[in-house]
Amino acid sequence: MDWLDAAGYGFARQVLQRGTAAVYLIAFLSAVAQFRPLLGEHGLLPVPAYLRRPAARKSPTIFRWHYSDRMLAALACAGALLAAALLAGLPQEGPDWAPMLAFLLLWGGYLSIVNVGQVFYGFGWESLLLEAGFLCAFLGSRHTAAPVTVIWLARWLVFRLEFGAGLIKIRGDSCWRDLTALYYHHETQPMPNPASWWFHHLPKPLHRLEVLGNHITQLVVPFFLFAPQPLASLAAAVIIVTQLWLVLSGNFAWLNTLTIILAFSAVDDGAAHAVLAAVPAQNGYTATPLWFAVLVLAVSALLVALSYWPARNLLARRQLMNASFNRWHLCNAYGAFGTITRSRYEIIVEGTLDEDDEARWEEYEFKGKPGDPRRLPRQFAPYHLRLDWLMWFLGLGARGDNWFLPLLHRLLNADRATLKLLRRDPFGGLPPARVRARVFRYRYSSWAELRSTGQWWVRQPAGTYVHPVSLADFEA
Repeated sequence: MDWLDAAGYGFARQVLQRGTAAVYLIAFLSAVAQFRPLLGEHGLLPVPAYLRRPAARKSPTIFRWHYSDRMLAALACAGALLAAALLAGLPQEGPDWAPMLAFLLLWGGYLSIVNVGQVFYGFGWESLLLEAGFLCAFLGSRHTAAPVTVIWLARWLVFRLEFGAGLIKIRGDSCWRDLTALYYHHETQPMPNPASWWFHHLPKPLHRLEVLGNHITQLVVPFFLFAPQPLASLAAAVIIVTQLWLVLSGNFAWLNTLTIILAFSAVDDGAAHAVLAAVPAQNGYTATPLWFAVLVLAVSALLVALSYWPARNLLARRQLMNASFNRWHLCNAYGAFGTITRSRYEIIVEGTLDEDDEARWEEYEFKGKPGDPRRLPRQFAPYHLRLDWLMWFLGLGARGDNWFLPLLHRLLNADRATLKLLRRDPFGGLPPARVRARVFRYRYSSWAELRSTGQWWVRQPAGTYVHPVSLADFEA
């Protein structure tokens, strides 16, 4: 079945398989570090309680039969080890079934986590990682040529990701249409990074050119992913450069990293060799086993059929953003930042050891979200700080009573696992007498304000989110 072979995409397959495995490694390590205090047996949104709901019974997960924190840790550690093996290229040295089985195990294990992760795993890049991992399972080992249908399906995934994001912007906020979106975005994005302040202060004409370039990259360039070479490789290069620009300017977990990896599906060996001489321009492969070819064709047909729903969504007037149309998270709809917020509001959590009205309140500091105005934002992506991201949504007005009030309760108990999610506990492990949450309006400082005060942010009180509460209030 030589017609099934994409013999000129050996380098692309290496990037797709090893790159996706690297992201799975980060995702599983994130689960090891964060899942228990967020979703464990005594977490903010305990999985055992969630699994008792009727809606949860429809989602495929191995935790439906039993959940324990130890079982979660075992799954996440096993997933991390398997991802590390794929990153090193070990299963790819064997027959085609070896990398296929390894990636399907990664996909199934992470699917089990996502489907009980509730709001803490409700991000579009979770589905993107699942879909990418499933595709990588059918790219074969290094001894046989990558199947052309899977290479094209990976491009189709990039197309949906980019074109969907472009459409949601044009259909959404007027600031994307009048090219002013970046007047606000770097300041109000979920989690700024060390360079975001500098990007925000770029000249406004350059911001307008950036938005125009974004529209071209997302609404025009994706069509060239399906063009003959070298146009497809050039289109991929434009997408990769654009995504690197986003990596430089913000923390978006592994969204940009995985998009870059997937874009390599359009880069053939000739283009890769022209840039990196170490990449061979041609590779020799053994014949693809008949059983693997038949399986690949069957899976490809399934994914083409499932693509009906995201394709229809792209054409829909009310386009869905980051939506899954099946419980397996295959062939999803993507898109981000259809609406840009003009003002930034942060929920600042404070505690005190005092009982009286003259109490001295101290601020809890989170790892990624803005807090202390003098603290330069840090770089965390592609690692995903789930609690910090939800704190951003809370500042936008999203409801969070089901997890935020339990968070305050854990702080009153000085719960060690919860405190590890934070950058700084002002009480050194002692339980506070009371905690509260206040709302602040944040904006970036100007050049002059930074020089005179050393503050990257300027903030002003904007109200109270939760009035002071004690353990007695939770027990009442």
